[in-house]
Amino acid sequence: MTDLRDARISRAQFFRMMGGLAVAAAATACSTNPQSGGTTATGASGAAAVDLKFVGVADQKAPMDALLAAYKQAKAGVSIAASYAPTDQVQTSLRTQLGAGNAPDLHVVYPGSGSAMSMTEIAKAGLLADLSAQAWTQTIPTGFKPAFQQDGKTFMYSAGSSVIGAIYNKKVFQEAGIDAPPTTWTEFLGVCEKLKKAGKVPIALGAQTPWVTQLINYALVPSTVYAKDPTFDDKQSAGQTSFAQSGWRDAMEMYLELQKRGYFNDKPNGTTFEQQTSMVATGKAAMAIQVSAVLPAFRDAATSPDDLSMFPLPGSDDAATVWIPAGVVVGLGASAKGKHAEEAKAFIDFLGKQENINTWAKAVAAIPLTQDASSTIDPAVESFLPFTKDRAVPFMDQRWPNAEVQPTHFAVVQELLSGKSTIDEALKKMDEAYAK
Repeated sequence: MTDLRDARISRAQFFRMMGGLAVAAAATACSTNPQSGGTTATGASGAAAVDLKFVGVADQKAPMDALLAAYKQAKAGVSIAASYAPTDQVQTSLRTQLGAGNAPDLHVVYPGSGSAMSMTEIAKAGLLADLSAQAWTQTIPTGFKPAFQQDGKTFMYSAGSSVIGAIYNKKVFQEAGIDAPPTTWTEFLGVCEKLKKAGKVPIALGAQTPWVTQLINYALVPSTVYAKDPTFDDKQSAGQTSFAQSGWRDAMEMYLELQKRGYFNDKPNGTTFEQQTSMVATGKAAMAIQVSAVLPAFRDAATSPDDLSMFPLPGSDDAATVWIPAGVVVGLGASAKGKHAEEAKAFIDFLGKQENINTWAKAVAAIPLTQDASSTIDPAVESFLPFTKDRAVPFMDQRWPNAEVQPTHFAVVQELLSGKSTIDEALKKMDEAYAK
């Protein structure tokens, strides 16, 4: 691990560049602790014991396991039962619970806007507790505030930022005679061809899991759209441009080029995130285009975790115009209407302590929201740091105006991969969803 004080660029520059996000990854359903339902009981001492309920997504499990154990030591009398569900499930069932008034005390929240469980969407509905009085909220970098805040108030906690790129198996690269990650699109295609000839699947794609479908576009669009026009989001919001009129078309053509060249596994629409993870971890496939937050899951599935690392996906043939996507990792909030809202907010305040920010960020290979001398950065994401000064943009959905565009994007990519749609049709559907 590298001490942040030794990084080549300042973290202040990094945080100024990047803003919020919306999607990050999660997958398999899993759970810890028995469900408690947010009840209050009386302990042996006669003091009231508070049982809170947290519902999150799978990539929150590792940091929550560690921090729940620490909170149990720090806060006697408060227990938190945690359960985890796939992203698609929390986007529907949990959002329904929120609207019905029977939400858990604490739950997953996605930064910015653009999804049904995003901070903006839930805060607008009055369903998130205001966290603005907590000390850690005063240190949120200016560039990150749109991910955390609505109308100047903070409604979500997140421990740091993540990037999207290629998670790759270094051993597979070495066995195929590939000495270093590619830095241009043509070099990337050459690497894929070399891997294919070596009998390996160049890119594992788990497109059966909807949120995975978007990641290749997210990795390419910074280079095909924002490198050419950093003001694209503002122009799109003003009706001066659209998905169909932009480099989104180029990104989709590049996406399909990978498929036409045979660089994906067979039947990506029938392959899950879990299968994608296993293919790269075991060396059956060389790469997966993924968010860095799931890198621990790939390492957990590997015989040797050190075999796995990351590099930026080059979306341009000019290395100087390759840009990257970067944004705030998935976080959590407190239900505004929960029976134990104050206790839930107290737990979030605990998460906001620097040592706990460091713990969470380290568990998901993220760059900590704020840093001290003990903050570290995962070596796998160090190759992204040179881009963060002036060649990084938030994940695309941060600026999307509603929760319709993201699921439309999921669907059109699956249709493109199955040959049931054209790029023109896909972009038209996304533009129609954007206009709703």
